[in-house]
Amino acid sequence: MRKPRDFDAELQALNDKARQLRARKLDQLGELIIATGADALPIEELAGALLIAGSADARTKEVWRQRGAAFFRKGGGDAGGNDRNGGEPAAGSDNA
Repeated sequence: MRKPRDFDAELQALNDKARQLRARKLDQLGELIIATGADALPIEELAGALLIAGSADARTKEVWRQRGAAFFRKGGGDAGGNDRNGGEPAAGSDNA
């Protein structure tokens, strides 16, 4: 005869794994904030920038994605400039 499954134990193990994944994600987000220097910003500015990022168009998000990928390839370097215009090309630049 087969041994009955312990659904409660399996559910508890899944909940524990989900809790560990959430904690790891939170740790990684904190490390990212520190690595990019965003921890030097006032919390209101950081929250505002993140809220704006959620409403950015696809082109802008693609520029941000490319800069982010370059950041990780460099190991946390400047990744293409230290501008504060949200990753969009400056007016009058040839990147437009």
